[in-house]
Order: sequence, then C-alpha cells, then structure tokens
Amino acid sequence: MKADLLIRGIVIGFSIAAPVGPIGVLCIRRTLADGRAAGLATGLGAATADAIYGCIAAFGLTVVTHALLGAGTWIRVGGGTFLTLLGAQTLLSGPRGETARAGSGRGLLGDYASTFVLTLTNPMTILSFLAVFAALGVGTTHPEPLAAAALVLGVFLGSALWWLTLSGGVTLLRARFDARRLRWVNWVSGAVLVAFGLAAIGSALVRGPG
Repeated sequence: MKADLLIRGIVIGFSIAAPVGPIGVLCIRRTLADGRAAGLATGLGAATADAIYGCIAAFGLTVVTHALLGAGTWIRVGGGTFLTLLGAQTLLSGPRGETARAGSGRGLLGDYASTFVLTLTNPMTILSFLAVFAALGVGTTHPEPLAAAALVLGVFLGSALWWLTLSGGVTLLRARFDARRLRWVNWVSGAVLVAFGLAAIGSALVRGPG
C-alpha cells in the first residue's frame, strides 16, 4: 500500500469532515447528552459514508456518480425531510443519561445509521472527492487499484480522526452541562437541524431536477 497516498487520503478525509454542518451539530449534541460513545458512533456513520463516496470517486465509477447526481433533487428532498424530522425530535426530547441507553446497543447503532444515511443523502459530497481525486490523478477510467484503495482507506481514517477529536473535545466539557443546560442544547441543536433540513429541501426545489 502506498504510504504517501494513504496520508493524502487522511488529510482529504479530515478536511472534508471538519467543516461544521448538521453532522457536526449532531455529534456535539449527542456527545453532550449521551456520552462520548454516542458522539463517536455518530461520526463513524459519516466517516463510512465518506469512504463510500471516496470509493466511487477513486475507482472512477462514473455510472454510479451520474445516477447519484441525476437523482440529486429527490435525494436532497429526502435527506432534508429526514433532517427536519430529526431536528424536531431533538427539540421535543428531554435530556437523557447514559444509563437510559445502556440497556440496548440499538442506541449506538441508531446514532451510526442515522448519520450514515444523512451523509449519503448529500450527493454533492461526491463532487468534492471527484475534484480532489482528479487533481491527484486518481479516479480515471483505468485506476490503479492499490492507489485507489489507499486513498479510500485514508479518507475513512481521516474522517474518523476528526470525529474522534471532536467527540473527545466535547467530552471534556460535558461535566459542566446539567439538565437545564442540556435542555438548551436540545433546543438550539434541534432548531439548527430543522434549519439545515428546510434549507436542503428549499435548495432542491429551487434547483429543480438534476
């Protein structure tokens, strides 16, 4: 495996994951409300989706790329609706302790799955990978499998590193948040998620098909 491409992939994955958006808000909120494991599971769901998009770009799967971008409007509407509902649920939910989640692993699985789906419903993410990989000379019609695999692995590791860093940093502040402050976190993060969701739906409807 080419170490230089692996390192480039880590940088790419970290850079694409780092900008604050709805997934970042979810990660912060879940870490504060439910603990570091919930925040990390949230981030790993996004990292997995990033790796899938990175794989599509790295291996030059143009048919899949065109299909995703062609259905971009409906994907964005679906993702925006999901995000709006998730935000509304967050607005109405009360603070939860880790003990309330300890009885079932479905809590962490749900955190992982929800952000995996949300990240996949942003088809424009793949354009970032296509642009970066094209600049690196990867993702052509006949890609070198080892180079592509190194980049994809790097993307996953870089994205996961960001979410590990974010959830770890927020965990350090968690002790300062009592039930009243966590309620405020729910209200603010829920409102932000609803805003992101409505913006995604509005953007998709304004742009129309494509």
